Amino acid sequence: MNYKIKIMYDGSAYNGWQRQKNTDKTIQGILETSISLILGENIQLYGSGRTDAGVHAKGQIANFHTKVVVSLKQMQNSLNLMLPEDIKVLQLNAIDAKFHARRSAVKKRYSYSIWNSYISPVFERKYLYERVEKLDLNAMREASKYLVGEHDFRSFCSNRTFEKSTIRTIYSIDIEKTGDKIVIFYEGSGFLYNMVRILSGTLIEIGLGSRKPNSISALLEAKKRELAGFCAPPQGLCLDHVFYENQWEEENNAIFRGDREES
Repeated sequence: MNYKIKIMYDGSAYNGWQRQKNTDKTIQGILETSISLILGENIQLYGSGRTDAGVHAKGQIANFHTKVVVSLKQMQNSLNLMLPEDIKVLQLNAIDAKFHARRSAVKKRYSYSIWNSYISPVFERKYLYERVEKLDLNAMREASKYLVGEHDFRSFCSNRTFEKSTIRTIYSIDIEKTGDKIVIFYEGSGFLYNMVRILSGTLIEIGLGSRKPNSISALLEAKKRELAGFCAPPQGLCLDHVFYENQWEEENNAIFRGDREES
């Protein structure tokens, strides 16, 4: 059986998504341990992508294979009782054997949140990057237009020895402001290591007036990380949603196949 799992987590206390040998404070590691204990067999969890230390997720997707046929609702409830309060399972579906959380994904949406005020937010402080200088949103929106489309984003990747292609497609960048909160939404085919945080840092520098909006073209052409902006702090970043082809039909049919009484 192949199971698809949708997870929400507060990444503040963790060393990112990917399991590591030197720490047990990873999202993947905690989930794998919990699922394995419930099923009575060791499983491997495949995530849609890796989030860095301190980064959050509202809709991380993963899948795992097991010989055990489970009751979906009972399994989900057992997991949520076992997991820490900052990691929760939102959905659990039986899925087609060919489904892979990363390889089957067609698009991802991230958001980066900025608090643009001298007065710090008390309740949202762990999920925002605070910047007191007023940002020019018009300049940031103008700059974002240069980033939309298929480009080589090597200048916006922290991995200097990246051996695979650094070409990615950004479908849209939207910048919204509500009160003192600014949120940058990115939708793309995929994102490189630290790419969204470096894009956000570069757009912030443009909003501060230290760069011109049209400087983005030269950054893309240069393919040099040191020329782009700073890597914005992790707490402002959230993986909002992972998109798959025929997602609605896939999830609902999977629930029907897996456990009809709980659909």
